[in-house]
Amino acid sequence: MQEKRQARQRRNKPMRTHVERKHKRTTNALAILDRRYFEGKPQRVDELEEARANHDVAVKIRLLREMAGMTQAALAKLVRTTPSVICRSEDADYEDRPLRMFWRIAVVLDHRVEIRFVRARRKLV
Repeated sequence: MQEKRQARQRRNKPMRTHVERKHKRTTNALAILDRRYFEGKPQRVDELEEARANHDVAVKIRLLREMAGMTQAALAKLVRTTPSVICRSEDADYEDRPLRMFWRIAVVLDHRVEIRFVRARRKLV
């Protein structure tokens, strides 16, 4: 009896002509990726920021070395380390970059290390 009543109620409901969406439909790939992987996931956003910072440092070290016309081996010799240490410093996935090594590289390449703290785009607390 109850099943018949539910079937009757379903038949009497108006059909939806469109699907209700949480978000406005978009074809922007960046917006889709942001929504899928980062929206409402602060830990993922933090990981992304860290990865960007690591990438920036690695690229800057490599560019400075190349602008000086040096190979990794030549820079390593002047910094008194091994080429593999320079290679790791230029790798964005390498996380254990000692600040002291940056100073040594900067001195050899006639630069200085500058650390800046900039306001976060979002509140952390």
